[in-house]
Parts: sequence; structure tokens; C-alpha cells
Amino acid sequence: MKLDLVAPELRRNVTRMPRLPLRPRWVLRGVRALARRHSPGEPVTGVGVEIVDEGQGIRVYTPAGGGSGAALLWVHGGGYVIGDALQDEVFCSATAQALGIVVVSANYRLAPEHPFPAALDDAFAAWEWLGKSAGSLGIDRERVAVGGGSAGAGIAACLVQRLHDAGGVRPVAQWLFAPMADDRTAARRELDPVQHRVWNNAANRFGWAAYLGAEPGSPGTPDYAVAARRADLRGLPPAWISVGDIDLFTDECRTYAERLRDAGVDCVFDLVPGAPHGFETWAPDSRLARELLERGRAWLGAQLTGPASSAVSG
Repeated sequence: MKLDLVAPELRRNVTRMPRLPLRPRWVLRGVRALARRHSPGEPVTGVGVEIVDEGQGIRVYTPAGGGSGAALLWVHGGGYVIGDALQDEVFCSATAQALGIVVVSANYRLAPEHPFPAALDDAFAAWEWLGKSAGSLGIDRERVAVGGGSAGAGIAACLVQRLHDAGGVRPVAQWLFAPMADDRTAARRELDPVQHRVWNNAANRFGWAAYLGAEPGSPGTPDYAVAARRADLRGLPPAWISVGDIDLFTDECRTYAERLRDAGVDCVFDLVPGAPHGFETWAPDSRLARELLERGRAWLGAQLTGPASSAVSG
């Protein structure tokens, strides 16, 4: 993809982004090791961080004073094959501070060693832990949203679907940054030559194949494996979906947002011009990223202060 398609303020950052060789597996292990050694930055002042050894590991961010009673369950990204909850330390702590909420960040097992449903099961376990711990955390269980970035947003969207079908207390909102929501994009070979910045379709195909244990775009996928494959989206909680207009996921995010709206789900679709995949994480100080996060947090804050009854509507 030509650099002149990228917003001017993001060009220097995007040229520094490394390519992600994800195969063979020894290369993937090396990429994971490098990612673990990368310092994500310190949590913002005034937010406490607790590491809970529960399942795959949970990080809890609590603002000074304990927060308003609302919470966010956050799922990190990484194409289903890399990543760790620690990478979003600054983002999660800043969100906790900005909104006065508790943020619970879930780790999960990675593919291909642990294909679907491992990651979703781990996110579900974190949701269950949050529910059981609500009293000690000062959280109202009916004021909890689920969110994530990239593959984590795909997992979050599938978790919302699973919780909807299970009944009981459900998330009040889904907060999705460039969700990796449709494996059929990876099957579109005409996208390969575009070489999208940061995350291209070759990497996308590897990530989906590793997670699904099958070729992306195959006729059938298991329930809750691919958010965009769900036929009936009625009754899901309000959604906020952001994506850059030069992101590989632009079309699938737009289509998923339109399908949510058609199903009667309140959905905000925030399209950012000239923004490659995940720009808010690798260029957080850019104007585009700051403004996106301001809009996104304003939307999330409004959902978390709404009527609690929306948590169990369906």
C-alpha cells in the first residue's frame, strides 16, 4: 500500500512498524518473545493494577476511589496468534481513569497451539470471574461492557453473542476497535497484492487458519468462532465499531455494523480517514488517535451510565 494513502501524521510511525513474519512456528515463537520484551509503558498515575492468577491471567485496573460501579472487560489483540494483556497497560489504565470505571483485561491462549474455542473460553472465564468478584471490586454486574481490539474485538463480539444466547446477566455494550470479525476476508486473494499496512491478508489468512484449524472462508464455522458468520444479530447490545478507511478490515467492519443496524441494534460506525490497522495503539499521541479515543470513551461512558435494565434486554 502506498505511503501517500496514510494520513500524514501517521506516516513516520507506520514506516517504523515491523513486518510480522508468522511462519514457520519457530519464527512465530520469536515474534511472541520480542513482543513480551517490549515495554508497553507505565499505567497512568492514580490507577491501581492488580494481577490475578485466575486461569490464563487477569489484570484489573481500578481508579482512585474505586470507580463508579461500572466496568469494562477488555480483550487484547494479536491476530489470534500473538499478544498479551500486558500490551494494553496504558490504554486500559487510561480508560479506567478517564471513565472512572474498573477495567478487567483478559489474557487467553493463543493459536495455533490452542485453536478455537480456547481463546473464547478464556474470555468467558474472565467474564465469569468478573461476575463472581463484582462485590469485592465494587462493580454493578448490570453495568459491564465488553470490548477489544482487532482479534480481541472479534473475540469480544463472539463473547457477546454467546452471553446473549446463554441468558442471565449480559453486557450492556460492545466496544470494538477494528474487529477481526470475518474469516471470509482472508479468503479474498485479490486483497493480497494490496499489502495493507501493519496487518496484511497473508498474515490474516495465517491467523484465521491457526484459530479455526481450517481454511478461512470454508462453508461452515462453529458457533461463536466468527462474529460476522452469525445469521441473527437481533437483541445484541449497542455497539461501537471503529476502523481506519485503509485497514484490511474496513469492509468487514462496515458490513457488520450495517447488519447490526438492520437487526435493530444501535450501532455507531466510526471510520477514520487515512488510518491503518491498530493506529491508536502504535501512534497513541497522534491527533487521529486522541480524537478517536475521546469519541470512543465518550460513547462507552454514556452506555455505562444508562439504565441498568438494558443489561438483560434481549
